[in-house]
Parts: sequence; structure tokens; C-alpha cells
Amino acid sequence: MTPTPPMLAVPLYRLAHSRSGDKGDISNLSLIAWDPECHAVLAAQVTESRVAQWFAYRHPKRVTRYELPMLHAMNFVLEGVLDGGVNDALNLDTHGKSLSFRLLDMTVEVSPELARRLPDIPGDRPAAA
Repeated sequence: MTPTPPMLAVPLYRLAHSRSGDKGDISNLSLIAWDPECHAVLAAQVTESRVAQWFAYRHPKRVTRYELPMLHAMNFVLEGVLDGGVNDALNLDTHGKSLSFRLLDMTVEVSPELARRLPDIPGDRPAAA
């Protein structure tokens, strides 16, 4: 019996792209997979609880995931993460635009086969010596 190769941890930016929006104290983060196979990984591993843990430093009151399978995408709504919203917050990112980049740093486990075909991102890997 051939052993299964170990899964590899890769950041979400290798499998998807993201955008963020805001309304009051609520941030919404889209996560759009590059293709259906990448979407299957996202759907299985990027859960409401993982996203809530990932953004725990922002103290979300609730995280809700909305599925958009025909677009190979999902949308996360994070309530209570913008320090009251644009008019109340004293932080530098009152609209929460940087939160989409933070989401893309989360890692997921993928097969070596999938990892090999994921797009290379400039600066993602150290340059060969």
C-alpha cells in the first residue's frame, strides 16, 4: 500500500483573492478561489470558526459565512471588528481594507499535486542561490 504524501500548508493568497468592504462596525470579506479545486479546499477549511480565531485580536461579535458556489467564492461578515465604524474609530484603517490581506495570510492544507500547480506569487518563495 502506497503511503499518502503529507499535506502542505500554503497561504490562502496562493488559492484565492479577496476584497473587503464595510458598513458601520461590520466588515465583509470576499474570498474568491482561482478555480473549482481551490474552492473545494476553501469550503472545507476556511470556516466561520477559523476566521473568528484568525481575527480574534479584533474581537468579532459574530462571523457568518455566505456561500457563492457558482462563483467559487464565499463572503465572510465580521460584526463588531471596526471599533465602531468610520466615524467612531481612532485606528488608521477605519474602513478595514487591510483585513482582506490579513485573511489571505491564513494557511490551509493542500495536496502536493495541488501545491505544484498553484500560481507562483512574486516574493512567495526565497530566490534560488
